[in-house]
Amino acid sequence: MTERATSARRLIVLDVDSTFITSEQIDLLAARAGSGDQVAAITERAMAGELDFAASLTERVGTLAGLPVSVLAEVRDHVQLSPGAAELVTAAHGRGWPLALVSGGFHEIVDPIAETHGITRVRANRLEVAGDVLTGRVTGEIVDRAAKARWLRYFADEEGIDLADTVAIGDGANDLDMLAVAGLGVAFNAKPVVAAQADRAITDGGLDQVLRWL
Repeated sequence: MTERATSARRLIVLDVDSTFITSEQIDLLAARAGSGDQVAAITERAMAGELDFAASLTERVGTLAGLPVSVLAEVRDHVQLSPGAAELVTAAHGRGWPLALVSGGFHEIVDPIAETHGITRVRANRLEVAGDVLTGRVTGEIVDRAAKARWLRYFADEEGIDLADTVAIGDGANDLDMLAVAGLGVAFNAKPVVAAQADRAITDGGLDQVLRWL
């Protein structure tokens, strides 16, 4: 797709797991629930587009039943930003460009990370809790590939930004719809199916490379 002039105001929407951060939230949680290998295998197939995301998420979250809520803080502490993520955020803030995180992960982990970096637009799944343990279920609408594209459109409309001036960045099949909707769809260290359909691909280096194309 044709990119606009550098003076255009942009909206940047990022996937979180293996894009804004280096890891997969569900895999980190499953490792603490003793279901790490099982869940990692399902995650890999879901991100490659071999499994329906909503069904696979439900199956993976089911293995977390009984996990103490305190584990969520442990996982947050373990999370690291991807190379160039902080630089991209700083540059966007400096230019007055809004950012959003849309995640197949969980608000309980993503929200504090977003707040630290001044990102106020976040959409993710919510883990159901009973007492002080996870039930193994999510509540509300699951953030799948269709939902990610819908939220990108919503944020663009909210900000009065043309879709042609939006940027979507992701790595897995769950990101394909929003990459297709955005004016510029960027695959970041992505699965082959995603890299093949994106407008641009980053295979070596950090997220801040996106700035070169804007």
